[in-house]
Amino acid sequence: MRPNAPKPHPWIAALQTGLDGLEVALLAGDAAGVERASAQVQGVLQNAPRTAEFAVPGTLRTDMQQAAQRFGQLRQAVLRTQAQSQRAVKSILPQTAQPTYGAMAGRAYGSTGGAGQGYLRA
Repeated sequence: MRPNAPKPHPWIAALQTGLDGLEVALLAGDAAGVERASAQVQGVLQNAPRTAEFAVPGTLRTDMQQAAQRFGQLRQAVLRTQAQSQRAVKSILPQTAQPTYGAMAGRAYGSTGGAGQGYLRA
């Protein structure tokens, strides 16, 4: 922060503190910390100032835009981490896909009564 910059709105300061905690928990890989920080950020967002205060050009509006950009970056980091985790789980525990229609086709108790078998061969 610049030395001559005005103090941020108290709500923005609380939001920045929450985003700091969220970032630290994400970097540490602390799932419980991410949950706590997310809940804190959610609580701060629920107590946002009135919309009219954001309409006035000034520091609140600018600070909010910067916080939104930072929140978006953290969201992207979470999505990337989630995708990496899913790839790792799939490589460790490969999943076999079950056929949607092939298992029941052609069986005497199936809804097609054997007609499905001819369809599958065609």
